[in-house]
Amino acid sequence: MNAKMKNINQAEVLVLKDQISYQQGQVVSKTLAQNPAVSITLFSFDKGEEISTHESGGDAFVTCLDGVGKITIDGVDYLLHEGESIVMPAGHPHAVYGEEKFKMLLVVVF
Repeated sequence: MNAKMKNINQAEVLVLKDQISYQQGQVVSKTLAQNPAVSITLFSFDKGEEISTHESGGDAFVTCLDGVGKITIDGVDYLLHEGESIVMPAGHPHAVYGEEKFKMLLVVVF
């Protein structure tokens, strides 16, 4: 059987924020699923690290797993704390910045 998800244990209770580590001075990503309909990725940001402004062809649903992240959508900043989520709409410029060390789950629906 070909697994649809990768890089994560299946049929096992886990803590998502423990599935990715912080790396000093880096943004780290770990792809869990990728297909034409959806992309699921874990990210960790060291404080002060960022993904600069870009646009996506899908709606990007972000959930903060740890720390504090700054999400910028159409030039407006939103602070995201653990347990909080926001949608970055398709076709709108957005960026992500580690206000503090920050882990997030990104689900993009195309």
